[in-house]
Parts: sequence; structure tokens; C-alpha cells
Amino acid sequence: MQNLTLTWQTSAAASVALYGSAFAVARFAKRPGPAAVLREAGTLLALFALWQVVGHLSLMSTDHALDRAEWIHRTELEFGLPDEVAWQRVVMPHPWLVQAANYYYATMHFGAMLVLLLWLFLKHRAKYAWVRTTVVVTTAVCLLVQFVPVAPPRMLPGNGFVDLAVQYGQSVYGGAVAGVVPDQLSAMPSVHVAWCVIVAVAVIAVARGPWRWLVVLHPVLTVVVVVVTANHFWADGLVAVGILLVVYLVQNAVSGWRQGTLAAQAATAVAARELPERRPVGRRR
Repeated sequence: MQNLTLTWQTSAAASVALYGSAFAVARFAKRPGPAAVLREAGTLLALFALWQVVGHLSLMSTDHALDRAEWIHRTELEFGLPDEVAWQRVVMPHPWLVQAANYYYATMHFGAMLVLLLWLFLKHRAKYAWVRTTVVVTTAVCLLVQFVPVAPPRMLPGNGFVDLAVQYGQSVYGGAVAGVVPDQLSAMPSVHVAWCVIVAVAVIAVARGPWRWLVVLHPVLTVVVVVVTANHFWADGLVAVGILLVVYLVQNAVSGWRQGTLAAQAATAVAARELPERRPVGRRR
């Protein structure tokens, strides 16, 4: 079961096709809605393609990517975090569980985000821009960090890790269209973890009713899956969540400043309209 994820070529081509379709629909259709949907889907695919392309670039030598991974694993153990190897060994005796984890890793990352953005765009348009900005900025910051190559745990067999996706023929890094596969030395931070938390926070913030809390299962499952499949360390997810929290804080600060500015502008406009209506009172002699 190879190529469970899109390559950057496929994502880029689909993005161009969607943008072209959006332009055509906007020109000939009377309703702007379909064109906007196509354009936003094209933006998401373009972001996904950029993520994969940047993964092949680095500001530092890849020679020490394994050393950095070794250091992360060693440091985690020194701080008392659970050993990922032990978690992996729990699922290894259960082939169906391993294959389910591999499939979840390969499909739910992009799939859940696509469903979220489509739902927000169609049902909660006022919240869409906020979530989309969160996705774009968080992903961009993660990409900047990923310029420093760090190997995933599965590349450390000496530490006890096993590449379960390769073992079961489910690796998204094995076969590729046009000979290009997602980079394997951009494990830090985990975009998988960042995106799944964005999905959960958005659903809880926008949806109503107690059922919305079930979305918490998505980040929980994602974190477990990326660990037991040896695609990420705990630290990869922790750094990703830290970046996301900073993005949320910046967004809230900017939103507060913008609301204050708009309020000041509105007050100024109201005052400007009232000034001509005021008549000066003449002095009595």
C-alpha cells in the first residue's frame, strides 16, 4: 500500500488546476461561492506542496541529522519522558493495530484538515479566515525550524526503533511519483501534531453541543500513532504545540489591536458626522 500521501508534484498540479477552475467559474458563473471553494482548496494544496518541497531543503548539513535524533532521544530519557521504543513494542505483536496506525498516519493528517476547512468555509465562514491563518502561519514556522535536518526515530535501529511502515509495505516514503518522496529528515517539529491540535481547537471553539468534544480523540490518536510508528519523538510534538500556542497568542494580540483600531476609527467617524450638526451659540449683547 504505497503512496498514501500526495507528492509535491501532484499537490502543485492539483492546486494549479483548482485555481484555474476557480478563475473560470468566477468569470462565467453568477454565484461566487463555487469559485471561492475551489480557490481555497487550491490554497491548501499549494501549502501542502510547499511543505513537501521545503522538506528537501536544509540550511545545515544532513550529516548530523542522526546525531540530533540520538540527542533528542537521550535527552527525553534524561528528563523522564516515556521511551518511545517501549510504546512501539506494545503494538508490534498486533499486526492489525500496526497497519491501522500506519494508515492513520498516512491519511488523517491531510484528510482531517481538508474536512475542517471545507466545513468552516461552507457553514461558518466568519471563522474560516482565522483558522486558515493559523494553519498557514503555524506551518510556515514549522518549515523554518525544519531547515535544520533531524532524523525520525525509525532511522535509529540501534536505539531499538523499527520502521513499521516499511515492514508492512505502507511507507509513504518508499515509492513516489516522478521519483520524489516527502523528505525524511524534517521530523522536528511534527506538523502532524500541529495540524491535529488545530483541528481539535477549531471544532471545539466553533461547534456547539457536547459531541464536539469527541474531536479530542483526533490529537490523542495522532500523537500515539506518530510515536508507535516511530515517525516522531515526543519532543517533535511538544515543539509543534509550543509553536502553535505562540501563533494563537500573536493572533489574539493582533485581533485585539485591530478591534481597538476599528473602534477608534468608528468613534472618529461618528464624531466627524456630528460636528456639522452642532451650531455655535451666539453671544448675547
